[in-house]
Amino acid sequence: MVAITGASGSIYGVRLLQELPGEKILVASETAKGIIQRETGMSVGEVEALADRVYDDGDLFAPISSGSFRYDCMFVAPCSESSVAKFASGISDTLISRAAAVCIKEGRRIVLVVRETPKSAIMLENELKLARCGAVIMDANPGFYPGPASVDDMVGFVVGKCLDSAGIANTLYRRWG
Repeated sequence: MVAITGASGSIYGVRLLQELPGEKILVASETAKGIIQRETGMSVGEVEALADRVYDDGDLFAPISSGSFRYDCMFVAPCSESSVAKFASGISDTLISRAAAVCIKEGRRIVLVVRETPKSAIMLENELKLARCGAVIMDANPGFYPGPASVDDMVGFVVGKCLDSAGIANTLYRRWG
């Protein structure tokens, strides 16, 4: 499952949809829908076409809002600090925040591609709280040891690390050594 929230970096969610094997579920917040076209040049419809199932962020009756619905991993890419704060506080007022709460309560893999800098002490404390609950905090910080030649290479590094954290083999970046 890929959730795209209203932070800069919607390309991370798009690239995950392009690279993930198997069935893909997408939920994008209303703010994310406005950012997607501005940052990627793709329409929301084009991004939605990359997924097998798409749910509206306001649809709290969607199957992914239930702990009985099974999926391998939830990626929130990008993950706004507003979303981090909701997740850390247990606020489940949208489908994205409810699905995140389900992942946390069920002990499922959740990877948060946080895209904010600098970070306040509040932001860091929220991320620490989530990490202690089992969430993977994946800051959108590309490595430069693979010698990226383009923005696409830098995005590939971050998305490759996301896939690594979910146990999904990939060749999106040159590994160390």
